[in-house]
Amino acid sequence: MSAENITGGCQCGAVRFRAAGLGRASICHCRMCQKAFGGLFGPLVTAKGLEWTRGEPKRFASSNVARRGFCAACGTPLTYEYEGGIDVAIGALDDPNLAPPTVQLNPADKLAVYDELHRLPGRPPDEQAASDAFLASVENHQHPDHDTESWPSKERQ
Repeated sequence: MSAENITGGCQCGAVRFRAAGLGRASICHCRMCQKAFGGLFGPLVTAKGLEWTRGEPKRFASSNVARRGFCAACGTPLTYEYEGGIDVAIGALDDPNLAPPTVQLNPADKLAVYDELHRLPGRPPDEQAASDAFLASVENHQHPDHDTESWPSKERQ
């Protein structure tokens, strides 16, 4: 994968990045990752040769050994930074499929519901149809999953 194809950024487009390569992709179950991502776990991938192409994240020292980077404008979690490396949030990649997780970290902190997610039913068809109709009417204001010359677009300013 060439560097120009490994790009990503935040939801609003204020922060964009490019990586020369990706390393190990993981999901971390520690409580700090759960809080930093506002979710059941933190999906991260090691970034090689990371450069910021638009803006830079604001950073929070979540511990004595790591900082978390996030967009100050929209709050998107972007990085986990530690001595000797930096991981980026898999969901912040323009193509998250480039980083399928290969390992789970800190399984002792895994939330009990995690192992039951595959058992949850989908919505009944009539509810899903109503949701699909609603989503078709939603005007998306987030940055597209590719680099742009500038953002927001002139139509959105």
